[in-house]
Amino acid sequence: MTTTAEESLPEPASGRRTPRWRSLPVLVLVGAAAGALTGAAFPSVGAALGPLADLFVRLLHLVVAPVVFCTLTLGIADLRDGRRVGRLGGGALVYFEAMSTLALILGLAAGLLVRPGEGLHIHAATLDPTLAREFAAKAQATGPEAFLLGIIPDTLVGALAQGGMLQVLFVSLLSGFALSRMGEKAAPMLRGLRHLQDLIFQLVTMVMRVAPVGAFGAMALVVGKYGVGVLVPFLWLAGAMYGTQALFVLGVCGAVARASGFSLFALLRLLKEELFVVLGTACSESALPGTMRRLEEAGLSKGVVSLVVPAGYSFNLDGTNIYMTLAILFIAQATDTALSTGQIVALLATAMLTTRGMPGIPGSVFIALAATFAIVPAVPAAGIALLLGVDRFLNTGRSLTNVIGNAVGAVVVARWDKGYDPARFAEVLGARRAT
Repeated sequence: MTTTAEESLPEPASGRRTPRWRSLPVLVLVGAAAGALTGAAFPSVGAALGPLADLFVRLLHLVVAPVVFCTLTLGIADLRDGRRVGRLGGGALVYFEAMSTLALILGLAAGLLVRPGEGLHIHAATLDPTLAREFAAKAQATGPEAFLLGIIPDTLVGALAQGGMLQVLFVSLLSGFALSRMGEKAAPMLRGLRHLQDLIFQLVTMVMRVAPVGAFGAMALVVGKYGVGVLVPFLWLAGAMYGTQALFVLGVCGAVARASGFSLFALLRLLKEELFVVLGTACSESALPGTMRRLEEAGLSKGVVSLVVPAGYSFNLDGTNIYMTLAILFIAQATDTALSTGQIVALLATAMLTTRGMPGIPGSVFIALAATFAIVPAVPAAGIALLLGVDRFLNTGRSLTNVIGNAVGAVVVARWDKGYDPARFAEVLGARRAT
């Protein structure tokens, strides 16, 4: 049995159409523009407005774990077939691995072709190694053993309290399987979970109203603290990264979408509000609840959406993967570090491992870089400090690519598993195309 979006998601309180100028994407853009102007005109004020962005992110983290728990638990319980869940999860992981590896290779190719760090001639000895050591310590604390043990929370509710995505996925899967084995006895608990899910999505709606404020604070902080001039020495890096992200989205994701029988641009129109929020806040998690809701409304089954989309936030971060290998080569080129073909292959293979399961950790991309350099010390780890000042500018691009890649992956897996309503999917995407 598949729960429809109408059954699982709260309807708006009013059927009145919101004027375009008051829509969330427009308000987010206005907030971001106002923040940039404030940071440029009053740098000290802009730098002090950073907590507004932190406020939005904290509010968002408040609801992400409950959203994933409710939707995934209900989705697994509704599937009622453990073998199908295993097949679905296995298929999703194969897809994730293929796309993530391709993203890493694309980032590597861009770094070798564009050579964004060439000509900077930064001596590694002049860089402060303190930050690199801090990230390396965190990377060591998240090694293979710690990673596996960290999937299991100390208590059943500990996963929801701590908000670690892998722990939430683990507890949700266990709960969903347990409910699916309880038969009719599970009916009252499933009804209660659906009511709780309605409450959580109402909270999500309330939190998203704060997104323009978060965009205002984020842009004011970046422009006020760093100034636009901080990008000048790194324009080649920014251009290479955004160009590669665009190539991946339009070329790779577009080709995958065409091969799967749907339009990438129609899917992007479906997710336009979520993408504008990510554009303003540079936080891929801000799109998680909305992406799941939109995909269910488009006819994808709850089981597929609730399993594939959250799992993608740990195993299918295409934008982060592109940035990883590009950043490795940028640091090597900027510090005049020559790399042999063997060392480049070793760095690529290591990055395939260090980028898995990292997104729930603050500064995850730098921890993954430090872990990569610790295993293959051909590149000076102190070079991570070169990226800290411009990371807020670059994070927007990789966050957008992460969200788009996960949405495409969910549709592809749903079509492969036949876990979607073809007529509903075509109707919703066609209607979005018409608007």
